[in-house]
Amino acid sequence: MLPNVDYRDMPRALQHLLEREQNDAAPLLRRRTFLKLAGSIGLALGAFPHLAMGQTGNALKPTQQPAAFVHITPDGEVMVAVNRLEFGQGVQTALPMILAEELDADWTLVRARHGSNDPAYIDPLFGIHLTGGSNSVKNSFTQYRELGARARAMLLGAAAARWNVDTSTLRTETGWVLGPGGRKLSYGELAETAMAFPVPEKVMLKDPRDFRIIGRPTTRLDARDKSSGRQQFGIDTRLPGQLTAVVARPPMFGARLASVDDSATRAVKGVKAVVRVPLDRGAEGVAVIADGYWPAKQGRDALKLEWNTSAVEKVDSEKQLAQYRTLATQPGPRKFDADMAPLATAPHQLDAEYVFPYLAHAAMEPLNCTVAINSDGRVEIWTGSQCPGLDGAAVARVFGVKPEQVDVHVQMAGGGFGRRFSSGSDFVVEACEIAKAARAAGFNVPVRTLWSREDDMHGGYYRPMHLHRARIGFDERGKVLAWDHVIVGQSITAGSVFEQFQVKNGIDGTATEGMRDPYPIPMRLTVHHPKLNVPVLWWRSVGSTHTAFVMETLIDEIARNTGQDPVAYRMQLFGDKHPRHRAALQLAVDKSGYGKQQLPAGRAWGVAVHEAFSSVVAYVVEASVQDGQPVLHRVTAGVHCNLAVNPRTLEAQVQGAAIMGMSMCLPGAAITLKDGVVEQSNFGDFTVARITDVPVFSVNIVPSADPPTGMGEPGLPPLAPAFANAIAHLTGKPLRQLPFKLT
Repeated sequence: MLPNVDYRDMPRALQHLLEREQNDAAPLLRRRTFLKLAGSIGLALGAFPHLAMGQTGNALKPTQQPAAFVHITPDGEVMVAVNRLEFGQGVQTALPMILAEELDADWTLVRARHGSNDPAYIDPLFGIHLTGGSNSVKNSFTQYRELGARARAMLLGAAAARWNVDTSTLRTETGWVLGPGGRKLSYGELAETAMAFPVPEKVMLKDPRDFRIIGRPTTRLDARDKSSGRQQFGIDTRLPGQLTAVVARPPMFGARLASVDDSATRAVKGVKAVVRVPLDRGAEGVAVIADGYWPAKQGRDALKLEWNTSAVEKVDSEKQLAQYRTLATQPGPRKFDADMAPLATAPHQLDAEYVFPYLAHAAMEPLNCTVAINSDGRVEIWTGSQCPGLDGAAVARVFGVKPEQVDVHVQMAGGGFGRRFSSGSDFVVEACEIAKAARAAGFNVPVRTLWSREDDMHGGYYRPMHLHRARIGFDERGKVLAWDHVIVGQSITAGSVFEQFQVKNGIDGTATEGMRDPYPIPMRLTVHHPKLNVPVLWWRSVGSTHTAFVMETLIDEIARNTGQDPVAYRMQLFGDKHPRHRAALQLAVDKSGYGKQQLPAGRAWGVAVHEAFSSVVAYVVEASVQDGQPVLHRVTAGVHCNLAVNPRTLEAQVQGAAIMGMSMCLPGAAITLKDGVVEQSNFGDFTVARITDVPVFSVNIVPSADPPTGMGEPGLPPLAPAFANAIAHLTGKPLRQLPFKLT
């Protein structure tokens, strides 16, 4: 049988099929069990944080002390705690690389683990636990360098004390402290002694020219487990006595139950309890709790439910678009307010309307959370959390305990793209309500709540639908004289913990990021944020998912209308004020052969460049139209993210983001509603790019030694407009909605 699989989660027929192979399978030790055993017998630097912290001056915060971050076993293995969620972006390799560089560790002995909701693992700049905004490496680069340097200093101090020499006579090299006369001690031999040494407040960091780990293409630490199927994710959590719950949710957001007939459900073998539970946004549902996913699902299918939808708004996508168009004609708050008088006399005018649909996050691992209520009053949860501190506080509120009585065990997540961080901790709170109801029903065991793919697709918190309208006046040289722009779309941050920072003058800053800059354009930007009964949330690259498309296709259109090369036109607009944009675009142009290479018949170039989260990505693409459908053949990227900590992961991030950006263009890539009900339910009717859609990639990085900027999201925004610009060159018609509509 396969390791690490709970066969109760499978259909009965598949269980029996696998059980026949049980006698032939060799017993395997679970990797998680192995790590627990290894941790219990290995002496770790930082295994007893209070010892190190007690020796530290008040100037150092928990985020600055090695105790919670570095653990060295007697055999020299270095375990690095990562203060972010790993859900595909590579932080469980990049952050250990940064720390190991300054620690001077042997990279072959470096391992990684997740942090928790402990205060040590907050973002050192934002002051909250957070994985998002492409800030992991950007905000923790100096932090992890200093952590490694402080741990190294403590090891040097321990060696100096053992040999009775001055630390200035010692040096380190790949996991060893080297002393006079050829003496050497491994980090593993020194870990226990080093533990008692004071943590230095100030340390000297390496010159980037001396880096031997940072900047080298490095295979990810989780690559072997993920490629072999051994990697454990939150959905794989298994605890003694654990039960599994699935929830029957209302067909419309916020609806409540009118009646419940669960008699057939309770008759399903394996079903333990059926409970009514409160859901997100005032809704109500029925949780079926069973000894595995399959009986829980069968039990849910057998429920007979009637819903009260009279009090909820029933959003309809077609009516919503009409509402947005009306709203776009009305006055509203303004982000920019340039003089629009030149519009009336501009030699050339361009009017455009853009429509962007709701988008689901559609991560490969659906939402899940496991909750255990302990006899001592502590509550533990296991989930892939982008904000374990916020989620831990939400758990505390549900159970009426203090936040310090909640332990959040952050698990590897199979994607997320923003969905695993909602201000209300919706799926975590739901799991806690179910665990509380199970306990009230007499089941004092951990409960794992699982969402199906359909649950996840219907569950709300989408990238908002947006309407853009632009009226632009320009002259024969392409100089923009006036640009009047309107954006209509729901606010993501209104009502969230970020509202006070992001919403100014009634405008959500996430909706306008990417507008105007880097182009010197006199713009008037009006924004409307209607409120609708559809939950919305950040989606990979947030506002830039739509603003980049609008800006880069319109800039391209102005270039075409004035007979200018789109690359030369952009370079002219950049001037001397945007050297990173210029460098990224020039690199993509040079590597693609743009302007020099003759493309096959029926293909065209497309260009776009955009800055998001302090990084600039430019694309030069080759595309065609085949059988009435757009086809992307080749993508050449120029990337300026300052120092590339791990070029191999950066390349993967750009490729993944570009493919996700390409998915937005493909037919069927939309979430729509009819009479309040989401019409899509799975990958059969919500399009994501398949392997046959993937183009040839060339990812090129602008060399830089400046501190790194984010790369989890910036690769997404410019792909769709570059693709659209190529198609527009072929058809002569601009594309002004996503997904593409060629006819």
